[in-house]
Amino acid sequence: MTTPPATTTPVTSVTPVTSVLVSLKLSLLRNGLRQSAGRRAAYIASVAVSLLFAALQLLGLVALRGNAHAATLCVLLVGLLALGWAVMPLFFPSGDETLDPTRLVMLPLRPRPLVRALLVASLVGIGPLFTLCLAAGATVALAHGAAAALTGVVATALALLLCVALARAVAAANIRLLTSRKGRDLAVLSGLVIAVGAQVVNFGAQKLGSSGLGTLDPAADVVRWIPPAAALGAVDSVSGGAYGTAAAQLALSAAALLALLALWQRSLTRLMTTPDGSTLAAAEPDKGTSRASGALGALLPPGRTGTVMERSLRYVWRDPKTKAAWVTSLAIGLIVPLFNALQGTGSVYFACFAAGMLGILMYNQFGQDTSAFWMVAMTISSTRDAYVELRGRALALLLITLPYATLVTVLTTALLGDWAALPEVLGLSFALLGAMLATGAWSSARFPYSIPQEGYKNVAPGQAGLAWISILGGMVAAALLCAPVLALAIWLHASGASSWSWVLLPLGAAYGAVVTELGTRLAAPRVARRLPEILTAVSKG
Repeated sequence: MTTPPATTTPVTSVTPVTSVLVSLKLSLLRNGLRQSAGRRAAYIASVAVSLLFAALQLLGLVALRGNAHAATLCVLLVGLLALGWAVMPLFFPSGDETLDPTRLVMLPLRPRPLVRALLVASLVGIGPLFTLCLAAGATVALAHGAAAALTGVVATALALLLCVALARAVAAANIRLLTSRKGRDLAVLSGLVIAVGAQVVNFGAQKLGSSGLGTLDPAADVVRWIPPAAALGAVDSVSGGAYGTAAAQLALSAAALLALLALWQRSLTRLMTTPDGSTLAAAEPDKGTSRASGALGALLPPGRTGTVMERSLRYVWRDPKTKAAWVTSLAIGLIVPLFNALQGTGSVYFACFAAGMLGILMYNQFGQDTSAFWMVAMTISSTRDAYVELRGRALALLLITLPYATLVTVLTTALLGDWAALPEVLGLSFALLGAMLATGAWSSARFPYSIPQEGYKNVAPGQAGLAWISILGGMVAAALLCAPVLALAIWLHASGASSWSWVLLPLGAAYGAVVTELGTRLAAPRVARRLPEILTAVSKG
């Protein structure tokens, strides 16, 4: 009796998770660049600009070596960079496909090796390279001696890992929010963050130019104990001979890194073991909506006008693109006059900028409806219906813009102390707002265009020319409509009768109301005649 040969089980080699995720990251990047030549060109241009800026920043920090305020500037720059890494996933969740760990929940992966693999994969990209250049430049600027140089190597690695881990921990902890409708609303507001940040940076740069870097020393003394800036602070401490302080700062940075990794791992565990409750929340009965709707409707005029106003106000609150446009206009309309007033270079007439920014929202009123405009078109059977529709939309906009423009004007006047010009500026603002509402109503009827609901574009492909004609042409027409009120203001000052400038407040308000009424009445017949064309134009997004 012969014994059958023993069967051998083939041994399969297990590929490390880290190398798989790094290869996946590179594949995603490569395949994304293959989608279109435009995307490839944009990516190459962004890489070139980022590398150039990183190189210039590195050389600038190296040139600071030996400067008395080098430590202050380096520590604060690293702290600002870490803040950018923290908020980046909140406003740009689609910037990196690997930021969403829920795509890996169906794979048999444990959180600890997954954290390690994702951390290594996160080091591939433009952001980590930029961070490495900044940390290396700061190290060169602060390190004096062999001990400080060795500390700088450790500090650079810690700063880079802390920034990457911070972004990943924030993304993992908020991924349910970022993938929901509220998260998309937050992402759409990224343009506002950039605009506000640019104004803050400009204001801070001007202040530093006049007072010097020494004013930042107290802030740097605090930030140097906050990771990852604490790691760079350790390099400066070693250069100054404070080895105990340096050890404490490095230990604090290392502890912060371990805490972030633990928080990240805990978030991954929760994401992979708990169900997504968004559908359960959506299935719950809507509490308080009807009550809120009834309260809002009771405050608005009866009939079609109140219905149109309520619909427009709900767009402001619920539609992401409309909400982003409103918040951006409100913020920039406040920032420009107030920041100029704070810098001492502003004028009380800059307060009219708020009315101009808010008046732009009247343009392309039907574009925010997109393909749902057919429901509005079904209710318009005459010129009167079209007029009431336009009037309701204008009144909804005035409900917010009138008190807001007044508030911005009063704040600007208070900062400049020019209270005598308040009635005049208010009158000019009201006249400008009325002119923009009038031209916006006509432009909405003549040059409608679609607003895509997905992505960051505010104009559908092929309709950019319509958008430019609608906005720029309308703004020029509004400026011409305001010419009588503006000419009266100039004449009062030129003739020495500036004490009568207060008459511009009632005249400007009345002029704005009359122009708005005429504009909506002139635009109503065109809306009633062009309903099919408007529906086609706004349905392309």
